[in-house]
Amino acid sequence: MLHTQTLEKLQALRLDGMAQALTEQRQQKDMADYGFEDRLGFLVEREWLWKANRSLTRRLKAAQFKITASLEDLDYRASRGLKRAQIEQLRATPWVQEHRNCLIVGATGAGKTYLGCALGNQACRDGYATFYFYAPKFFRALETARVDGSLVTWLKKLARAPLIIIDDLGIGSVPGKIYREFLEVLDDRQGQGATIITSQFPVDQWHEVIADPTVADAILDRLVHNAYRIKLEGESMRKSKDCS
Repeated sequence: MLHTQTLEKLQALRLDGMAQALTEQRQQKDMADYGFEDRLGFLVEREWLWKANRSLTRRLKAAQFKITASLEDLDYRASRGLKRAQIEQLRATPWVQEHRNCLIVGATGAGKTYLGCALGNQACRDGYATFYFYAPKFFRALETARVDGSLVTWLKKLARAPLIIIDDLGIGSVPGKIYREFLEVLDDRQGQGATIITSQFPVDQWHEVIADPTVADAILDRLVHNAYRIKLEGESMRKSKDCS
């Protein structure tokens, strides 16, 4: 009876991991060999893991990554130009916390989306809220928000995000006024969050992509300074797996 009441109270307190672990302990005969503090420690550890896993699941769901990707599964063939040391530096260095950017360029199918999503996945695992956007949809959403009056609210949401990913910059035509809105996004995030940009175009061609020289200068100034740069090379990897 006491066990049932304890479980009910743990569940009422939303300590589901601890409740589950307590039930498991009662079913394990060797648990009688452990002292009170050890058994309590096991319960607390399970609750911590339970909450950490639930938080990670929420972050991954909110991120809306285009594909499931991880740094552990990256292909480091020499022909790709992807350096393991650079990726390990990104994994080990708190670059998101330091509000630095990462610019990934390469031809279609080189693996830009996979790498961007893998870095985003790692950020989620490290506890950072992340949002992924396919560039054409991102700019359409910016324009819609400007028209329907929700732009300020949306800009505040983006400004608070520790990491945002804009995938395939330059893939479609974007009106100059929308790039000015994008500049506002980057300006609000300056010193507040990190940004990953992937593009088929080398960084030195982004002026042509953005078209308006003044806006292009301002955007590049906010993106390039202190940014990690990764250039992917080689044939399309879509022959072996789905990535871009």
